[in-house]
Amino acid sequence: MKHRILMSLLFISSVLVSCQNKKEDNSNNTVAVTESSAGLQFNKDVNAMLKKQLEYGKPSFDNPYQYSEKDLEVTAPILNQLLLDNGYKIINNEEFSNKIQQIFNRIIDKNSTSKFLYINFIDKCDKALNYIPNNAENNGTFVVKNQNFITDLYPLPTIIDYQKTYAETAQEENSGSKNYKDATGNEVKKYLWKDITNLKEQRKKNIQTLIARNLYLFNDNKAQYKWLTLNDQYFMESLVKTFGYTQDPELLKWVIERTVFDKNDPSDYGKLFWIKDCDESVRLHANTFKIFQKLYVPNDSSENRFILDHIKSYLEYLDNNDNPESKVLTETEKVKIMANLAYFAEQYKYNASYNDGTRMMGRLRFFLGGSSREILQKNNYFNLPKFKEWWDNADYDEYFVDECEYNGTCGPDNQPMNITEWRKKHPKK
Repeated sequence: MKHRILMSLLFISSVLVSCQNKKEDNSNNTVAVTESSAGLQFNKDVNAMLKKQLEYGKPSFDNPYQYSEKDLEVTAPILNQLLLDNGYKIINNEEFSNKIQQIFNRIIDKNSTSKFLYINFIDKCDKALNYIPNNAENNGTFVVKNQNFITDLYPLPTIIDYQKTYAETAQEENSGSKNYKDATGNEVKKYLWKDITNLKEQRKKNIQTLIARNLYLFNDNKAQYKWLTLNDQYFMESLVKTFGYTQDPELLKWVIERTVFDKNDPSDYGKLFWIKDCDESVRLHANTFKIFQKLYVPNDSSENRFILDHIKSYLEYLDNNDNPESKVLTETEKVKIMANLAYFAEQYKYNASYNDGTRMMGRLRFFLGGSSREILQKNNYFNLPKFKEWWDNADYDEYFVDECEYNGTCGPDNQPMNITEWRKKHPKK
């Protein structure tokens, strides 16, 4: 009997420990990573490149070591093996090219002999290959052609345990000079890789990032999505705001709910709705309006209840010809964006469940002058089905926002006419 009780207690204890471990794993939000077999095998090319990188230490402003295509060529097989060891399914060239074009709006030239394509997250139209490891002033990722994956440029110590696999070379780091001369000949202290206290954690994060990005983007592995949105937020947000990738509804919803109109950075809100591509064409994000329609519901107590307020603020901002948008958009492009914003918001005026008083189409009428109105007409109101009807119906709203909001003449002693009074003086044509 005692034996049975003891066995039962041991079983319960084992279950509790197992559950606790699972809880800890989930709380860390980590991607399970298998150490790459490539990183555990000695390779003379890797060893030669590692010596150079260890000699100069961690990249810094004063570091004279210039990373090059060769650095990426040496690391690519290791990164490829890491992906394979962690379940990455290499897709064919055509499918990969289509994905790169869909996500980053970049075309892989089949006739190019270059092994890599660089995607610049700070200046998306700058296609020059940039072999500086990412830092505060530089951020980008490489497309590795034929092996069909993407990766940042990682120094070898940040992806392999070099002190284990390349012990002899690692010993040389201990006896090498702790200084080098910069471009002006001054002695500068090195930041040796061996002295970086969190190098192991950096390595783990880099590998997790590599795996999660590629599994998510090219294997449609949604299990990586949560980790990426918790640990790789700049990258995930840039997919939508920098490159205009809106085909993943879950990602788009996540970006939308993180983005509100901020008067200190109003342009950021506009990135939800449109993007100017490198060929100078403008893309409107129809999927954003679809997500907004699902998020904006009657009597909502969440932050989503301010969606129309944010759109109104952005519409007002966009009307100002001194904003940066006015320097990159033609008048037709700007009118089209404003028309789509007003059109989306105006639907709620005709739905009694919302009690909407934003008068968005009236605002648009107030903002748009003669030439802009001609653009609307010439472009058939951008083929928005009810636009003309709602535009004509908003003539009173134009009068109201003019009187009460933008000219400031509305007050206790000067109330605007109600619609019945106003319509008598301004009958519909």
